[in-house]
Amino acid sequence: MKLRIDRDQWEEIFDSLSRNKTRTFLTAFGIFWGVFMLVLLMGGGQGLQSMLATNFAGFANNSGFMMANVTSEAYKGFQKGRYWNIETTDLPLIRSCVPELDIISPSLSNWGSTATFEDKKSSVSVKGEYPNASLIEDPKIRAGRGLNDVDVQQGRKVCVIGKRIVEELFKSDEKALGNKIAIDGIYYQVVGISGKSEGGISIGGNATTTVHIPYTTMQSAYNRGNRVDILCLTAREGYKMSDLQQKVEAVLKRKHLIHPDDTQAVVKVNAEAIFSMIDNLFKGVSILVWMIGLGTLFAGAIGVSNIMVVTVKERTTEIGIRRAIGATPTDILSMIMSESIVLTLIAGMSGIVFAVLILQVVENSVQAETPGAVFQITFAIAIGAALMLATLGVLAGLAPTLRAMQIKPVDAMREE
Repeated sequence: MKLRIDRDQWEEIFDSLSRNKTRTFLTAFGIFWGVFMLVLLMGGGQGLQSMLATNFAGFANNSGFMMANVTSEAYKGFQKGRYWNIETTDLPLIRSCVPELDIISPSLSNWGSTATFEDKKSSVSVKGEYPNASLIEDPKIRAGRGLNDVDVQQGRKVCVIGKRIVEELFKSDEKALGNKIAIDGIYYQVVGISGKSEGGISIGGNATTTVHIPYTTMQSAYNRGNRVDILCLTAREGYKMSDLQQKVEAVLKRKHLIHPDDTQAVVKVNAEAIFSMIDNLFKGVSILVWMIGLGTLFAGAIGVSNIMVVTVKERTTEIGIRRAIGATPTDILSMIMSESIVLTLIAGMSGIVFAVLILQVVENSVQAETPGAVFQITFAIAIGAALMLATLGVLAGLAPTLRAMQIKPVDAMREE
């Protein structure tokens, strides 16, 4: 069906819609609000997802973490409530018993320390780690370098610091690099600055207030011996971290004489499960957004259909006269359907434009803190929304149009 709309027909459409301005406005507002909410919710959901993706960028989604805890079961002469520790000597045993693991990296942590430079102080947490820890949690080095194997082998007193420490002690990256800061009475040279922001997943403390030092340096500086605070793991492709953590747990329990059924002795954190849960959450949010938006749109379409029914009723005589002087059913179809489509498109496109403006304002305000956040909808979504509006306009005007096509001139005169 082709709808050819000339100038006179445009004037006729707008004259018909403007006869009852309040009714037309309220009906158009239903379509406007439906499209506005759909686009706004879609853009907001996409923005939140991109913010999380930015915060989680560089964090291995196939990783897991394990820590020692007090036992809850007596076993082989040991009473429950026993304290034990994961040790560096456990790592070769874990590697041989669980070859499906890719990275095995121990980590040490010390919270509540104070870093000083000249007369300035900053509250920090200290983290001892190997260079391969960056493959699990990328520090996003923005200046200088990260820790390397030589730092660990020689036990160098070097460090990588978070951006808040830079702000509180040095004010600039250039001044921080190469200088030394004192932490718990020991001086460390700043060789790198982490650009990681707050939020997302961070192991061992807030990334912006964390000082990263070589694992061997922390062993000797804090007299940790062979103790491991956090055992960081990643799975090889094709293996689930939850399954591998159970195997590692069994190895640790055998080595340290812990009851096999003790559910408290080993604390496990599965980042793989966390990422999967987040993905499922956003899928659910996306479905909810479409349900709300489409429901509101269909409610608006019903309103358009209702106003078209009233319009046909009010114009019964006019339609009858048109039929009497030679108007074909196709002409009547074009007249009513055009009004429905025009009302729907004007209201819907206004909703899209208004939602895009709001999303742009939100995106501009958020990008100062999270540069990767994108709240705008794609061009494909905008085109899809426009096509959906046109379809709704056709469907909304369909029933009134069929009624108008059935009006006969004689019936119209009797109606008068």
